Amino acid sequence: MQLNDDERAMLDGRDGAAVQRAMDLLVRYGEALGASRLVDTNNVCGTVGATMPFLRDYAATHGGLDAVFSEFNLDSPEVVEVPKAKVFSSHLQQGLDPQHARRQGIDGEIVKLYRQGEAFTGRLGIQPLNTCAPYLTGNVPVRGEHCAWMESSAVIYINAVLGARTNAEGRESTGAAMLTGKIPYWGLHLDENRGGTHLIELDVDVKTVQDWGLLGYYVGECVQDRIPVIDGLRDVPNLPKLKHFGAAAASSGGVEMYHIVGQTPEARTRDEAFRGRKPLETIRYGAAERRIAYERVNTTAKDAQVDFVMLGCPHYSIEQIWEVCQLLEGRRIGTNTELWIFTARATRQLADQAGYTKLIEDAGGVLMTDTCSAIGRVMPKGTRVVALDSAKQAHYLPAIMGVQAWFGTTADCIEAAVSGRWNGGLAA
Repeated sequence: MQLNDDERAMLDGRDGAAVQRAMDLLVRYGEALGASRLVDTNNVCGTVGATMPFLRDYAATHGGLDAVFSEFNLDSPEVVEVPKAKVFSSHLQQGLDPQHARRQGIDGEIVKLYRQGEAFTGRLGIQPLNTCAPYLTGNVPVRGEHCAWMESSAVIYINAVLGARTNAEGRESTGAAMLTGKIPYWGLHLDENRGGTHLIELDVDVKTVQDWGLLGYYVGECVQDRIPVIDGLRDVPNLPKLKHFGAAAASSGGVEMYHIVGQTPEARTRDEAFRGRKPLETIRYGAAERRIAYERVNTTAKDAQVDFVMLGCPHYSIEQIWEVCQLLEGRRIGTNTELWIFTARATRQLADQAGYTKLIEDAGGVLMTDTCSAIGRVMPKGTRVVALDSAKQAHYLPAIMGVQAWFGTTADCIEAAVSGRWNGGLAA
């Protein structure tokens, strides 16, 4: 890999042991990928805390958060003192909501570790956005901006919808990027790798958030880690719809970018979306394919009695929280069901000010922040059957938590929270 003078100096230890370890990691990473050089980045989203279940014991037995960062962010065999981040860096979701830790079954020692992590990230200058959707809370990269982001649903959103450039990075590469402002120049950072590969021709209207989740789930299964181009769309999708589409496609497949002809910034025409190349395959998506996607995403669901309704994957926008409040108006969550809604901390503050949080609580629900059930492994004790409006969460939660999962509309989920039973279905 070719390094410039500044990069070589970091690798040689000019800026201290932690930066040296970070540059060494990036060089090894880049060479493994076949990257010829590094590229500057001033927008990094990753995780550095220790509230995730697999890190809690390590932090307690190996010397705290510098040790966690050294091992899990820098791949360093020795503990190094971590300096301030060199570039703008944001923290993604955590393993718990400290305000509702007891309800999530989290003990006080773990909350204490969370608070230590907040102080640690503050010392490093990492912004505590604590969300899987940083673009909802002010981190909105511009077209062509080179970023280093984790979180599959966020990666696909900024690549496709915003036209920014990132690969799906990991904890190690983002940790190293925070300290160096560098990331390997490969994959979706390069123009030639951003063209579409598969054409998806729509033969059915795609209007609701559920429709977009099902389309994403089907497309992800079909194209895996390639780049689909959607054509035939009749309506302009809003942020929640694109958020759910990308999250679903990244979960059922490994999609990191897509194009919508006439909608997304690098697809003014079909020819531009494909960079002048012909599609490898044309896939029709109609009513039958939508039905197939619905049945696949609901494959674990058997029992109609619902214990738990989880909304907010990816984290809910203020618009979606408002929608829930409208659906809950004059109603009450059932005595044997719990409703948890997850959002970013900044969005929660807006909901507090608007009175939405109180409306949800008065109905028997809870608005939580910083995490979700899949990331934190948190749900009400004894949960067997979950209702969700997220195809991504329906894909992962049964495997992670051993539960049955129903996927439907937000209205279906609120109805299940009130009645305790699943009556949702696929609209014609």
